[in-house]
Amino acid sequence: MSWPVQALLGPGLWALAFAGIYSLHGIGCAWGWPARPAPLGDLQSFTLISFWLIALTGAALILWRSPEGKGISGDIVKAGGWIGLVSTALTLFPVLGLSGCELTAGITGLE
Repeated sequence: MSWPVQALLGPGLWALAFAGIYSLHGIGCAWGWPARPAPLGDLQSFTLISFWLIALTGAALILWRSPEGKGISGDIVKAGGWIGLVSTALTLFPVLGLSGCELTAGITGLE
């Protein structure tokens, strides 16, 4: 695999995780997941946190598998891995404590 593709793996995973987690959030709100019990809390929180942890694991694996010591191209690949991991951790972190279903209902008038 070429180094430019390797450098984009981390940010690409973040983009997929971002789209996936907010898609799951919308599906969960529409299907009433916050009212359904799960092993640890409600189904909405359980699904979103599980997806976030899977995405974090994938980002960590991309970083761990990135090449070592190949000059500037290796450094760029490593930076892409770090960007993916940090972005996934920080931008998707709100799923741990926030549920926007109530907010969404109030905005759209679907109370």
